[in-house]
Amino acid sequence: MVRIHYHNAFTIAVTCLFVSTMQLVTACNAQSATPAADAPSSPPTVAKTPVSPGKNWPLFRGDPLSSGVAKSSLPDKLSVLWKFEVKGGAFEGTAAIVDGVVYIADLDGKVYAIDLETGKQRWEYKTDSGFNTSPAVRDGLLYIGDIDGRFYCLDITNGKPNWGYESQAEINSSANFYKEHVLFGSQDATLYCLNAKSGELVWKHSIEDQIRCSPTVVEDRAFVAGCDGKLHVIDLNKGEAVAAVEIDAPTGVTPAAQGDFIYFGTEGGAFFCINWKEAKTAWTFQPDRGSQPFRSSPAVLGDLVVVGGRTKSVYALNTKSGEQVWEFAAKQRVDSSPVIVGQRVFVGSADGRLYALDLKAGAEVWQYEAGGGFTSSPAVADGRLVIANDDGNVYCFGEKK
Repeated sequence: MVRIHYHNAFTIAVTCLFVSTMQLVTACNAQSATPAADAPSSPPTVAKTPVSPGKNWPLFRGDPLSSGVAKSSLPDKLSVLWKFEVKGGAFEGTAAIVDGVVYIADLDGKVYAIDLETGKQRWEYKTDSGFNTSPAVRDGLLYIGDIDGRFYCLDITNGKPNWGYESQAEINSSANFYKEHVLFGSQDATLYCLNAKSGELVWKHSIEDQIRCSPTVVEDRAFVAGCDGKLHVIDLNKGEAVAAVEIDAPTGVTPAAQGDFIYFGTEGGAFFCINWKEAKTAWTFQPDRGSQPFRSSPAVLGDLVVVGGRTKSVYALNTKSGEQVWEFAAKQRVDSSPVIVGQRVFVGSADGRLYALDLKAGAEVWQYEAGGGFTSSPAVADGRLVIANDDGNVYCFGEKK
């Protein structure tokens, strides 16, 4: 029987140990951007705003709310359109897709720009560190932090750095935006707000333990689920705390927002729904199979919130009550974060498969077996799905013409 707990449900003592599957880092020194041999002679056109709805996936979870919901549709039948291979490489971060270009970074410290149509490399940027997070793109600039704590701003036309900012510890957080500012968290327990054009510090806000999630933005509020066992609500104009809600365990999961509610799971194996305006827990859910951590960020749409678990399952919960609607069993853990595309949910698993599930029933409607496991999550834009795995392969799925 599934247990649903209202308000203060339980307390589990868990240390915040989110160990990357690959520890490949040394020091953080910016190097050079290297164009591909077959790169176009002139840089691609940079649009200041999305061309049309569904053309872009500029952030880790698709939008500032971290909803994990695609604005683009996908064909009923998906085929591999191309595969970009990095020999000896490995990916944990999710791609960004903007104006026909895929941007993704690997654990060896390279940021790649790949043509969405052809799968050909446009440029790469190399550092001496590594990336286990996802790029964010806005106004012709790419933002990403590395394992040594350096936050980069690159020009998306050629991969050359505009500026860099040093935090004091590893950056697992992807960036988000508010007005003219870029936001990111660090394991130094600090949320940073920088001027997106210059890199100058606007403000910083510290909590009691590491920040590994990406900040979710709703109106003038940021939401940070911390390793200190609290959901933090932060005023984005002042950089000051508005509220904090106890969540009984640490987490590195990026919260998803819908209306007045925030959704995410923890290392203690509980999944929370928090009313952020009232700063209190609405409900919690814990699967039958014990306190396996949630390291998958949820997707939320309407009356369903969908999340993967280390229980080797994907769960769909009713957003209002927390009641389990369905459960899909994969063969290994699901750290990949699901994406809702129309009436389907796409999610990767450590079993090396990309699954498509029926949104309402949870039944498998399609799968692709890649071999290498997926920690990375899907990015969906312009009728394509892009996902990378720990074998160093970036896959693009769509409709074959």
